[in-house]
Amino acid sequence: MATPSMEDYLERIYKLIDEKGYARVSDIAEGLEVHPSSVTKMIQKLDKDNYLIYEKYRGLVLTTKGQKVGKRLVVRHQLLEQFLTIIGVSDENIYKDVEGIEHHLSSDSITCIETLVEYFKRDAGRMDDLMQLKKELEES
Repeated sequence: MATPSMEDYLERIYKLIDEKGYARVSDIAEGLEVHPSSVTKMIQKLDKDNYLIYEKYRGLVLTTKGQKVGKRLVVRHQLLEQFLTIIGVSDENIYKDVEGIEHHLSSDSITCIETLVEYFKRDAGRMDDLMQLKKELEES
């Protein structure tokens, strides 16, 4: 089972490979705002746990397991961003809030959030009703 820190690394690595075709230690460190030495240690742990294959000075490749987990983490992150947007969280808070909650939700909670997001997407009127209710509650 991946720890929250491992999940952050796998999500970042997956996104870099998806966007650039590769993930370098320096890119991972920059994206996660950590030291390259910390990235190297985590990459070695992820290699040991079969999430990726790492060869010093040659780079890394996600295993099938790592790709599956990385993709799931990216999708989860996007879902939570959509959810917070739908319920009216301000843009400047969304990323920080997603980072704060994404590792602490059960798969059951994620499934329920996914259902709720889909519910609102299927009928724009529901969004209008929600925003009206939010406005009313803020004014009272």
